[in-house]
Amino acid sequence: MTDLLPGIRHLPGYLSADEQKALLEEIRSVVAEAPLYTPRMPRTGKPMSVRMTNCGPLGWVTDKENGYRYQPTHPETRKPWPPIPETLLAIWRAVSDYPFDPEACLINFYDAKAKMGLHQDRDEQDFDAPVVSISLGDTCRFRVGGKTRQGGTASYQLHSGDVFVLGGEGRLAFHGVDKIYPGTSTMLKNGGRINLTLRRVTPPRT
Repeated sequence: MTDLLPGIRHLPGYLSADEQKALLEEIRSVVAEAPLYTPRMPRTGKPMSVRMTNCGPLGWVTDKENGYRYQPTHPETRKPWPPIPETLLAIWRAVSDYPFDPEACLINFYDAKAKMGLHQDRDEQDFDAPVVSISLGDTCRFRVGGKTRQGGTASYQLHSGDVFVLGGEGRLAFHGVDKIYPGTSTMLKNGGRINLTLRRVTPPRT
């Protein structure tokens, strides 16, 4: 276990069961318009174990040819991403301590075998805004450390309805998902976990 950097917050049970169900229906509408797809790693083209999509003016994507980046359109349909649901904007406004709305919501779907290695969210142009993460579905083991890969990490079980914030000094903390615990939630009919990650991409205009 390690001491967490200031600005990292775990808000367990932030959403009630009814609120989770309502949010899930909104996410299903997003996915109907912007289907989940399998992203690929830069240079190698290796497929990631999660499937993903986005909503908002910008979406995070990755592929072999052009690597990690944000763009305004779905890489397969070429259509603009759907808008971020008002429910997610309300969560951001309540927990972010940041005066401007997010520009991207990355939607990751984890099946029983999916993982996410330790990484930093640093493809954004401005790190003043936090990253706000919402969990729906099966529980995962989430690991978070410091600003380098060296040193200790802390592990959490993130349950459906939990919110996790990486802000302040902890905005660039390394973090990842080590494991999904299948069957720990009935939220998704066929199991799995949805992670919704709200991000500000560009500096606000003053």
